[in-house]
Amino acid sequence: MTDIFGIPLPALMGQLTLGLINGAFYAVLSLGLTVIFGMLRVINFTHGAQFTLGAFGAWMLLNYFKIPYWVSLVIMPLVMAVLGALVERLLLKRLYEMNHLFQLLLTFGLAQMIEGTLAVVYGSSGKPYDNPMPGGVDLGFMFLPYYRGWVVVASLSACLVTWWAIERTRLGAYLRASTDNPELVRTFGIPVPHLMTMTYAFGVALAALAGVLAGPIDQVKPSMGSGLIITVFAVVVIGGVGSIMGSIVTGFALGLLESLTKVYYPPASSVVIFLVMAIVILAKPTGLFGRQP
Repeated sequence: MTDIFGIPLPALMGQLTLGLINGAFYAVLSLGLTVIFGMLRVINFTHGAQFTLGAFGAWMLLNYFKIPYWVSLVIMPLVMAVLGALVERLLLKRLYEMNHLFQLLLTFGLAQMIEGTLAVVYGSSGKPYDNPMPGGVDLGFMFLPYYRGWVVVASLSACLVTWWAIERTRLGAYLRASTDNPELVRTFGIPVPHLMTMTYAFGVALAALAGVLAGPIDQVKPSMGSGLIITVFAVVVIGGVGSIMGSIVTGFALGLLESLTKVYYPPASSVVIFLVMAIVILAKPTGLFGRQP
């Protein structure tokens, strides 16, 4: 059996697969944060709870209404987008002209309310979600479960579609222009407040999509989002706050780096991303793909 630096190839490839999956979630979640911050300049601490709601929503649809995973994959991002639009219109809109600390406190408080309510109603131990794609394929050097492969492909597709929509379409041009100079965009008759609502709703939909994808991999539990969100914020900082491509590339890359660290030096696996963040901030404060303001 082939060893790579003392690690059997099947074990290494299996760990890299886990790294790709973690990177897929990092990329989609950090992309949602980046989209929201780029337009609204809001650090959305509710993002992890919105990820959790996406997973719990899919679980509820399956267990209460017998709605399968593949339908939930479409329904939950749409439902969460509507809820996100309501949050932006009823709450966040009132804080745009105030200190950013108030936005942070509001989003953090909403996250605590959501996670606390789910813990009271469903408990903290978690609920199992059946794998919609059982089985896998033997690649010779490792066994790849079908569903884990699907998560990587679906996440990468969502990231690339988002990048294309923002960087290559007229609507994306409006969003980018509104970020740089909203007053000028208003003079052309473009409804900037509606764009802001749509942007927040889309970021929330990305979080919910990631939550639905995560449900069958692990148990659906109230704390699943809070365990990811700090790491995702680090990914955003490393990639460059406001950089779409930075979020995608950095998310997948750091997932792989974290996985390799678990193989070769496990004690550092929980801090390696934050070590990279510290180095990047010192060397390039705007992030790897960030632009100078």
